[in-house]
Amino acid sequence: MSHKIIVVDAFTNTPFAGNPAAVCLLPAPADEGWMRLVAREMNLAETAFLHPEADGWRLRWLTPTVEVDLCGHATLASAHILWEDGHLSHGATARFQTRSGLLTATRAADRIILDFPVKLAEPAEAPEALCHALGVRDPRWVGRNQFDYLVELADEAAVRGLTPDLGLLATLPVRGAIVTAPADPGAPYDFVSRFFAPGSGVPEDPVTGSAHCALAPYWSGKLGRTDLTGYQASLRGGTVQVQLRGDRVLLGGQAVTMMRGVLMR
Repeated sequence: MSHKIIVVDAFTNTPFAGNPAAVCLLPAPADEGWMRLVAREMNLAETAFLHPEADGWRLRWLTPTVEVDLCGHATLASAHILWEDGHLSHGATARFQTRSGLLTATRAADRIILDFPVKLAEPAEAPEALCHALGVRDPRWVGRNQFDYLVELADEAAVRGLTPDLGLLATLPVRGAIVTAPADPGAPYDFVSRFFAPGSGVPEDPVTGSAHCALAPYWSGKLGRTDLTGYQASLRGGTVQVQLRGDRVLLGGQAVTMMRGVLMR
């Protein structure tokens, strides 16, 4: 049986920017081994697999090596395709049952809004391997949540200039490392970040929605505002609008369909 698969650039309105995700729409649950092979074949940060379930969709996210518990860009890409291909009406809410519970997506003006759980990072001792891998001597702050380390550096240039030791980062017992700093004065965003997850099969993720579930409460506390704009300063780059709402964070972004194909196996 063949299946449609679509590549979408998420958290951008510009082709060849943002974070590419593959979206595979299925009529029913698929064999897990097959999904892992497809994700490895696509070789993108995440491939999303979704099929109808109850009043929404069951959604799973796989990197080339592991299944993850939370993924923003592939959720945004999935919602984008559900609307674009007519599986949902223009004003309908996309409802996804996931390993992180119910996640929803709505359309607002020129962007898609994801409703995700906050993943608060608590202060943590910086492992020697973390600082050594990042090439950072004196980070401003280090924290950790259930997924990642969060590291604040002095300024935007320090984040942009990182050339981490990915092999050493992969030895840490976490999904990845979020590195962030305040934006330069006059920038059209409030903070910058980069995200490295070599231990999860993603050396550097271009734009990471789930990382902003930690970045939103962190920068909200420092800047005194609940509505902020983050820029992920990877080679591709992308913008995430964040709105902190109690224990939830709204992630806003755009998406561009890049490729449509058929899996023959």
